[in-house]
Parts: sequence; C-alpha cells; structure tokens
Amino acid sequence: MRAVDSGSDITERGEAGEMTERLQTDRMGRPMTFLIAGAAGFIGSHLTERLLSRGHTVVGVDSFITGSWRNLTSLLDHPRFILLEHDVVDPLEWDGPLDWILHFASPASPPRYQQNPIQTLRSNAEGTYRLLELARAKRARFLFASTSEVYGDPAQHPQREDYWGNVNPVGARSMYDEAKRYGEAMVVNYHRARGLPVRVIRIFNTYGPRMRQDDGRVIVNFIGQALAGRPLTVYGDGTQTRSFQFIDDLVEGVCRVLRTNYSQPINLGNPEECSMLELAKIVRELTGSDSLITYEPLPKDDPKRRRPDISLASSILDWSPRSSLREGLAATIRYFQALIGLDALRPEPAASPGAGPIAGEELAQGAGGFPAARGHARGRNGSAWPARPRGSQT
Repeated sequence: MRAVDSGSDITERGEAGEMTERLQTDRMGRPMTFLIAGAAGFIGSHLTERLLSRGHTVVGVDSFITGSWRNLTSLLDHPRFILLEHDVVDPLEWDGPLDWILHFASPASPPRYQQNPIQTLRSNAEGTYRLLELARAKRARFLFASTSEVYGDPAQHPQREDYWGNVNPVGARSMYDEAKRYGEAMVVNYHRARGLPVRVIRIFNTYGPRMRQDDGRVIVNFIGQALAGRPLTVYGDGTQTRSFQFIDDLVEGVCRVLRTNYSQPINLGNPEECSMLELAKIVRELTGSDSLITYEPLPKDDPKRRRPDISLASSILDWSPRSSLREGLAATIRYFQALIGLDALRPEPAASPGAGPIAGEELAQGAGGFPAARGHARGRNGSAWPARPRGSQT
C-alpha cells in the first residue's frame, strides 16, 4: 500500500496487478488544483468555470489552435485561474502542486481535425504522453477526454463501452478516431503498468454556448443558416441520426466521474436520437426562420447512427442528461443571437502579453452561415471564418 499524493487517496495493488484507487466520498469537497489542457475550448471553458465556482484552482493550458480567448474573458482576472499558452505536444513545466490533469486538448469537429490532421494525431499521442508523465511527476490523477468516434460507423446500436468499434484506420476521419483510440490505450496502460489513477470518458455529440461559429458541426451550421435566412444544408437524405447532449449535462457527468474510482471508459451522452431532418425543422421553428432545407451528398465515413448506451454511467455515477433538446437548442440559439450583436461592437479579448496581436478584418459574410459581423472577424489563432459552412452531420 502506498500514497499517491499528499491527499487522502490511497492505492493498493490487487491480485491481478492493477491499482485499485479508493476515494473519500467527499473528495471533491476540499479545494484542489486542476490542470485543464484545452481550457479555452468549448468544453474546457465550461469545465473551468464549474471547477472555479466550486472553490478549486485551475491552471488552464491552451495552444489556441481551436480554442478562443472569448471563452475565458470572464475568468482572466479570477484569483484562482492561471492561463498558460502552450501546446501539449511540447513538454510542460509546472512548479506548483497538481491534484488532477484533465486532457481536453484536441480539435474535435470534423472540419477542424481534418484541417489539422497532424496536430490532432500529435495532441492525442505525444500530448497524452507528456501529460501522463506530468501526472506521474506530480502524483496527480488523470482524466482523458475521448470520444464516441472511437466506435466509428457502429454495427452495434446503441453503443456500449465493451463494443470495439467499426473504424477505418486510414479514412477521412482517421486522424481523430484513431488518435483517440491510441490515447485511450496509453492512458489505461499507464494505469495497469505504472499505477497511475486514471479516468476515461467517451463524449457523444455535445452542443451549447461557446461553440465556435465556424465549428462545422450540424447544430452550429443549422443555427447559423437559420439566423441568416439561408437554406439549411442536410447531408444525405436526412434520416441519419445523432444523439445530442447539452453542455451543462456533460460538465455534470465529468464532475461525477472525478468522484469515482472507475478506470475504464464511460460513455457520456444523451440516448435520445434525432434525425438530421427533424433537427433542421426544430432549429427552423425555434429561430422563427422560413429557410428552405437543401440536400447534399453524405461525406465519406460519416456514421449513419450514433446513440450511447449510458447504463454504466447511470449505475456508477447516478447520472443521466436532464436538458431536453429543445431547451438546449433555445439556449444555444440565444447565445449565437447575442454573439452576432457583440461581434458588431467589439473584437475578441486582447491576447496575453507577448502572444502577438489579433488580426482585424471585416468579412462580407459571417461564420458557419451566420449573418455578417463587423469588426475583428478573426479568432485569436488567426483562422478566417468561412463564408460557407463545411463539415458533416456529426
């Protein structure tokens, strides 16, 4: 029996040679220090906000390849928030103590990871290795944010955690699917071989405020097109399905995972399926748009169905999504309506000292089909917003 860190957590090696971690039920009750890789991203920023609200300290790490300074504007002056502009592919030095490292640093939408294939692979391979080594050095626990994409175009429906998937290892989405599968393998083997306390979550389609306007995934595309009065683009015949969970439900699920001692993958998603055609009609209704619906060919390797089996999460975490699709969509639509107005008045927040200037440029048309916004129309990473949304129905 040996201590993992200076806290109350103890690990002990079982007969099978694996480490079994015992956590106090109130472990999340005392203030801790979390390092969140990908803190400026859609999910990372919401998780950062939640942990700070619970009294914890957060060290945010982001390369801003896909993350946005806007997502952290309200947190930059927080006394318990530290932001480091850093690429996790490179070694990270941190002198202070860490209780947890949460790895969310990776492009996550098809357009973003297809535009950055090598960076996506390296973030989930070398980046995962670097952060695991840091966790060992700091005697910290480690959470890896994986994805439902590890199931590929599934032959099993709904998808359980014991399903190995149906993935094309050299396909158009392989840089993301296989990177996450490799990351999972590395994390669980650090647990088995080196006794590192780990958690692995498989995130299904998640949406909500702070998604990028040029995210490229279906909900953002539909909202942008509807608000701009442009046709809503459905790929294929619209019968393919997805299961969408609102960001607040995911963040609650992640926090509950942190309180468990379960080291194998756990699905976090909403089991309610929705066809793409049905989704388009709901978005059109909620925005009050009279946009037409148009159809284009289905992208290569785009899954036909995706739905999580969350029996494990329900049993271990006592968790299930609470937000209805209409409630979540309404909140997301309000966010983008406000964002369009804000962009017309002010640029993104200034970069950190020494990080370089933000490019300022006016665009004739907004991101993801959104109405045009005047002012600084580039993100912190300098990536221009497309005039026409690209992506899949993911």
